[in-house]
Amino acid sequence: MPNTQNGRSDLPFSVHTMITSIKSDADYQRALSEIERLMDRSPQPGSPEGDQLNVLSLIVQDYEQRQLADLSVDPVDAIKFRMEQMNLSPRDLVPLIGSRSKVSEILSGKRQLTLSMVRALHKGLGIPANALLQEPSLFDITEETIDWGRFPIAEMKTRGWLSKDALMLRDAKSIVEKFLAPLGGSWAAAALYKRTQYVRSARQMDQYALAAWKARVCIKAIANSPSQKFSRSRLTMEFLRELARLSIHETGPRKAADYLRNIGISLVVEAHLPETYIDGAAILVSEAHPVVGLTLRHDRIDNFWFVLMHELVHIQRHLGEIVAFYDDLDVDDVSNEFEREADQYAGEALIPEAEWLQSPARNLRTAEAVQHLADRLQIHPAIVAGRIRHHYKSYRVLNRLVGQGGVRRLFDVNPKRGGV
Repeated sequence: MPNTQNGRSDLPFSVHTMITSIKSDADYQRALSEIERLMDRSPQPGSPEGDQLNVLSLIVQDYEQRQLADLSVDPVDAIKFRMEQMNLSPRDLVPLIGSRSKVSEILSGKRQLTLSMVRALHKGLGIPANALLQEPSLFDITEETIDWGRFPIAEMKTRGWLSKDALMLRDAKSIVEKFLAPLGGSWAAAALYKRTQYVRSARQMDQYALAAWKARVCIKAIANSPSQKFSRSRLTMEFLRELARLSIHETGPRKAADYLRNIGISLVVEAHLPETYIDGAAILVSEAHPVVGLTLRHDRIDNFWFVLMHELVHIQRHLGEIVAFYDDLDVDDVSNEFEREADQYAGEALIPEAEWLQSPARNLRTAEAVQHLADRLQIHPAIVAGRIRHHYKSYRVLNRLVGQGGVRRLFDVNPKRGGV
C-alpha cells in the first residue's frame, strides 16, 4: 500500500511550527539542509525519518513552485537572477559548472545543464532545483535538441541492455539510437515530451533515465507481445477482483502476468534506474498494446498487488492523450484527479469498501482479523495487512504479514541488473 506522511511530532524539529509552511529563505535553507541529512541516511519508507523526508520534500517542492510562479523564468534566467542578487561574475560559477567555456555556453544557452551542474548550483547558490530543471526544450523537444550524453549509458551497459553492435559504437547518439532501434526513429523525442506523460513523485526525476527505463520496458513488451488485442471493455472491476484472487497462490504475481496477456496487456518487471523513484508505470505502446511496468522497488506482496491495480486503473480509465503514468506510490497525490481515482479504484478492487467497513480488520490490528478478511475475499493476507497499515498510517505493525521478499524471487529481479 502507498505510504503517506503522518506529521509525527517526534521529528528533529516541529512539523507543526515550521515544516507545514516555508515562509522565508531561512526556512527554505533549513529544510534543504535537513533533506540532505535525511537522504544521506537512506531511510526506509514508512519509518519516522522516511515520513519526514516525504513531508519536507513536498513542502520544499511547493515553496519552490510558488517562487517560480513569481519568477516565470527559464534555467538560464534563474542563474542570472541569482548572480545579480549575489553580485557574482561568470568566473564565480566555474567551481560549480566546470570551466570558463562551459559557463559561457550555459549562460548563452548553447549548452544544457547536466544533473551534476544542477546539484552544484542548487547547493552552492540556493537556486530552486525546479527552476534549473524546467528545460523548455523538454516540452518542444526534437531529435536535434536531445542531449544524447545524458542517457545513463554506463548503467545501461552494466545491466546488459546494449547489444554487441551498440557497444562497438563510440558516440552517445549512435549508442542510444541503436538501443532504441526496435521502437522507431523518433521514439526518444516522443518519450521526452513532458506534455504526454504524468510523473507522481515528491522528488525531481532524471527524465533521460526515465525515458531509458521506459524504452527498456517497451522493447521487452514488444518482443513478447500478447496475441490478443487489448479492449478496455474487458478490464472491468470484476476482472480486477478475479485477478486479485490469484494472489492466494504462491506464484500469484507470475500468474497475474499470464492472466493479463489474455486480454492484451503486457506486464514487464524492470528495476528502476538511479534518480528515478518509481514503483510502477502505465504505458501505451500502441492503441492495441498497453503495458504495466513494475520496478519491485519495495519487495512486498501487498505492494505488488496495489501497484499493479493502480496501473491497471490508469490503463482502463486514463491512457489516451497521456501515454505514460509514472508512479512513486510512497507519495500521496491528492492534487491530480487521475491519481486520486487510481488510488481509489485500486483499493476497491482489492478490498471493497463495503467489506472493509463490516470487517473486524477495520478496527483490529491482529493476525486473526487479517486472516478473517483475507479468507472472506479469497485474497492473500498480505493485501489485508497492507490495508490495515495504510488505514492506521502505521508501517511498523504486521510486518511479518505483508509478504516481505515474496515477489522479486518470482521474477529473478536483481535491482543492480534489472529484471526479466
